[in-house]
Amino acid sequence: MNKSILIAGGTGFIGFHLAKKCLNLKWSVTSLSTSIPPKKRRLKKVKYKLCDISNKKKLLKKIKPNFDYVVNLAGYVDHSHRIKTIKSHYVGCKNLTSLFLNKKIKKFVQIGSCIEYGKARSPQYENNKNKKTFSIYGNAKLQSTRLSQNLYKKFNFPVTVLRLYLVYGPYQDANRVVPITILNALKNKKFNCSDGLQFRDFTYIEDVIEAIIKTLKNRKSSGQIFNIGNGKPVSIKKVINKICQLLNSGRPQFGKIDLRKDEIMRLYPSVIKAKKILNWKSRISLENGLKKTINFFQK
Repeated sequence: MNKSILIAGGTGFIGFHLAKKCLNLKWSVTSLSTSIPPKKRRLKKVKYKLCDISNKKKLLKKIKPNFDYVVNLAGYVDHSHRIKTIKSHYVGCKNLTSLFLNKKIKKFVQIGSCIEYGKARSPQYENNKNKKTFSIYGNAKLQSTRLSQNLYKKFNFPVTVLRLYLVYGPYQDANRVVPITILNALKNKKFNCSDGLQFRDFTYIEDVIEAIIKTLKNRKSSGQIFNIGNGKPVSIKKVINKICQLLNSGRPQFGKIDLRKDEIMRLYPSVIKAKKILNWKSRISLENGLKKTINFFQK
């Protein structure tokens, strides 16, 4: 029989790509989000349901817990709003896991964040016992991870946490460094940047989706945390310059934007555990990933 999957946050950038992949696998796909998808990210065979997962009563009415897999990508994007951030990321996770707790679900994947490590030195390892981060969003994600692991220990709930680093690719909203740079370079504009000396881990969207699918199918992953990234940090300045070089266009103005006070200068993971247990590693190089992304925005 075909598998069925519920994607909370299925109308977002990662959710769209995951839904598309699952349809290709002939799975039945249901998306749960607070708003309808933009036209460019709407898929004909996906069942779109509107609901805020932080509202437990409405969630119980909207969703019947008869899915094989659940992936929680949901969460309020504007992290400056404290209450909404906590509700959407932590309370939402709590509500969603409780809905499937006593059901015959094969896997629940909670999408975490590298920010959960706070200011821990890179490369960051999954066994880091950080108790608190420097942001509301990070703390909400960290609480969700603890909740997930407790559910596994107490009830053998088949949950896995994937901590993502910087994901990029086609269909990403124009509020991240890669699409911002591409769109400005396509118009050969001057655009302000920081000095770009921060080192980050960039992973192409196809690799991230492969990691999620492998996790869903891997029984040994339950109760575990995995870092999903390249493990190869690169400076923001190098990424911006590379995009401009590939397009032979764009005029970045480095040093015009101040770094945040809590800016982490080197942020990248150890990916040994994902390679060992999930048999996963990123395969698409930064240059090839940028070329694919540029091609999308050109079209």
